[in-house]
Amino acid sequence: MDWSFLFFRMEITTSPILTFLVYLVLGLYTLSLLLILIYSLTQLNMLRYFLKYQKRIDLPDTTEPLDGWPKVTIQLPLFNELYVVERLLKCITSLDYPHEKLQIQVLDDSTDESLVLTKKLVAAYQAKGIPIELHHRTNRAGFKAGALKKGLKTATGAFIAIFDSDFLPDSDWLYKTVPQFQNPKVGVVQTRWGHLNRNYSVWTSVQAFALDAHFLLEQIGRNQQQHFINFNGTAGIWRKSCILDAGNWEGDTLTEDLDLSYRAQLKQWKFVYLDQVVTPAELPITLDAIRSQQFRWNKGGAENFQKMIGKVLHTKKHSLSVKLNAMVHLLNSSMFLNVLIVSVLSVPVLFIKAEFEELSVYFNLGSLFVLSTLILFCCYWFVHRTVFGSGLASFFFYTQRFILFYCLIIGFSLHNSVAVLEGHLGKKSPFIRTPKFNVSESQESVKPNKYKNQRTSIYTYIELSLALYFLFGLYSAFELSSSGDFWLFPFHLLLFFGFSSIYIFGIRKSQ
Repeated sequence: MDWSFLFFRMEITTSPILTFLVYLVLGLYTLSLLLILIYSLTQLNMLRYFLKYQKRIDLPDTTEPLDGWPKVTIQLPLFNELYVVERLLKCITSLDYPHEKLQIQVLDDSTDESLVLTKKLVAAYQAKGIPIELHHRTNRAGFKAGALKKGLKTATGAFIAIFDSDFLPDSDWLYKTVPQFQNPKVGVVQTRWGHLNRNYSVWTSVQAFALDAHFLLEQIGRNQQQHFINFNGTAGIWRKSCILDAGNWEGDTLTEDLDLSYRAQLKQWKFVYLDQVVTPAELPITLDAIRSQQFRWNKGGAENFQKMIGKVLHTKKHSLSVKLNAMVHLLNSSMFLNVLIVSVLSVPVLFIKAEFEELSVYFNLGSLFVLSTLILFCCYWFVHRTVFGSGLASFFFYTQRFILFYCLIIGFSLHNSVAVLEGHLGKKSPFIRTPKFNVSESQESVKPNKYKNQRTSIYTYIELSLALYFLFGLYSAFELSSSGDFWLFPFHLLLFFGFSSIYIFGIRKSQ
């Protein structure tokens, strides 16, 4: 079959416009490949520090509470958490810490019947002598940041611990984290996230895979290099004076945690990352829940790049290497946009290659994506090995999870690219909570749930279109020449499975 009409072969060499478009496609394709490679190299650099990381921060003996513990305020920001609020309050009120040194703030902005349940639970715990109080706002100004900021006005603790509604810290959590503030320059202590429902489904296992890479490889790597690191919004504890010195919580981005983290470090506050203290949480189990979380994280990352990069680059208190690492850190979410650009342009590049053999150097650059993939495969293997151990069986299991992870990353590149573009362009949007369902490791279906969205997103149909687009790319590999042209075939196969799986997940509304 002759595909030549698709690129007007007879006209390309004589049309300046078509020639310009060809070089524009190749230029964007090459630039995105280079940016993806730079990102993978920063991951490799963090792996170097991760492997060198031998020191373990000594954790105190928690068998007997010590005298002189400081006052701690625990903030629990809530919004319509009907199914998990009871579980959360049961866990937090069971924390082993002197009651006279503890203040629990339930910051509930709910607009549904969950508020009635929260009031009932708080009253019951107050009757038992638990130092817990309810703060309800009728105006969600600033969303989560606004709730935390308002709660801070009446916070009596010198330290502020924050837990989202799906996090369940161990009873000795405060005894492990508070002593890390003995250094007066330490402003925040972040613990590693665990996963209550890692094995609930393929989707939760892949999310756990990605989060493990962040919390082990990236957080340890940045902390060891004394580079900018971020509080993850929950399962951490702040020095109250650090929050105030950094300018308090601000709600002008969707990731208020990343924003405050950078402002605090620009003020020379130190961060401590405790990878050996694991705080388990519930992973999203529905596509809409994953989308809302991913959208918020990625748009917020782009918003913070726009807000903070100028301040980072102009500060004289940090080295050039720290600034460059911060730039890559703030641009992490933008990698989805580069992945989408490379993916969409790979099909026309396949046709351009068939016509312009003299531009072979550009097509050879496609191997950069293979190199980037191999680097990430290597980096994440060491993370997997830390969690699950080594051995041949573990490696085969890891390889399967890595491929699934890659498919998920690719499948979400469209949705997340929209979030990134909105963030860079300054388009504002509300803070959309990630619905929780109070599930465990079992494969039971989600019970009827008012927060479960039954509508099919428009992205689902666009993702189907992209799956068909890459199926066309697969077919084209057989038709472009008598012997075929299969250099992009594995990539297009990955793209086809990635977008197809997201489409099927969206249509079935599976868990």
